[in-house]
Parts: sequence; C-alpha cells; structure tokens
Amino acid sequence: MSISTTTLTPEVTWAQRANLVYVTVNLADTTPTISLTEDKLEVTATSDGKNYHVSLEFNKPIVPETSTTKATPRNIFFILNKKEDNWWPRLNKGNKLNFVKTDFARWKDEDDEDDEPEQNEAMDMGGMGGMPGMGGMGGMGGMGGMGGMDLQNLMASMGQGGGMPDMGDYGEDQDDSGDEDEDEIPPLEAEDGKN
Repeated sequence: MSISTTTLTPEVTWAQRANLVYVTVNLADTTPTISLTEDKLEVTATSDGKNYHVSLEFNKPIVPETSTTKATPRNIFFILNKKEDNWWPRLNKGNKLNFVKTDFARWKDEDDEDDEPEQNEAMDMGGMGGMPGMGGMGGMGGMGGMGGMDLQNLMASMGQGGGMPDMGDYGEDQDDSGDEDEDEIPPLEAEDGKN
C-alpha cells in the first residue's frame, strides 16, 4: 500500500465590501503556512493527514499590513483591506476558479453597503467556527439577532400577562341553534344528475 503525496485544493469562500474582502479557506484542525502579499494569497497546510495548497492572485491589490488572519478549528479566515475602494467582479484575476465559492453569510451587494459591520464584529466568530452573528444565538448569521425586541412586552400586548387574548366563554356550552351560516350539507349528486 503506497501513501499518496497528492496535494489537494481546499474550498475557498469569499465576500466583499467596497473597502475589504472576506476570504475563508475551509481547512479544519491545521496550522497553516500563509504567504500574503499585495497581489497574492498562498496557504499550505496539512489537515486530516492530507496535504493542501491554494494560491490566489487577487483581482486588484490589497494592503497586507492592515489585513487580518484568524485560524480557527474549522477554517482560516482573512479580512483583507483593499488598496482602493471598489467592487471586484471576482476574487481572482483571470478565469473563474471552481474551488472559489460565494460566502452568502457575509455577502452584500453594492447597494446594501449602508448596514456594513465593523471589522472587529466581522472577525468575531462567536465560538461557532466561522458563523458571524451566532454568538449567544442572538440570530442567524447575517440577520443581526432580534434587534432589541422586548418579547415580554410583546406578549403582554397580545393579552393579559403574555397569555392568549381573552376569548370570553368561547368554546364553553355554545348554543348552535342561532348559527345561520351552518346549514345542512346538501347530498352529492349522482352522475346521471339525479339524487
């Protein structure tokens, strides 16, 4: 039995804002070797006994000195500051790479820019391994939690003390004799048109 020395390419997800790019390299339980320059990212690592390598030439330049990296037990996460504020058509130069996917949990379109989270908030994984917004289960990733909703006041406004609204004597000894809407169901018609 021979041991394979094949190098695999990990899945990479990405999202962007006008001023930065989020990149996630999906490799679990690894201590990677990372090379980050103005125009290129290279990650080499071993995970689960297999060798991985990814090399990405960025669509446009970034600022590596102010960019951040965080290796978690589930992945390697990068926040890359763009050299110029603009939207990229794709993460890399050249043709589309089949291992690069859109990170829909962080994705925003150009016209959604007004609700942009701070860099530190985006880097906070909340202990959920790459799922921002899940810290304390306040809401699903990217949904921002309940937005300060006071559930107790909401329930109180629906009825006395958060229970169901007062329904009076509904359901108790109701007299059906006054219901005109509940007529007897007519018999089905036979196929020849006779009852």
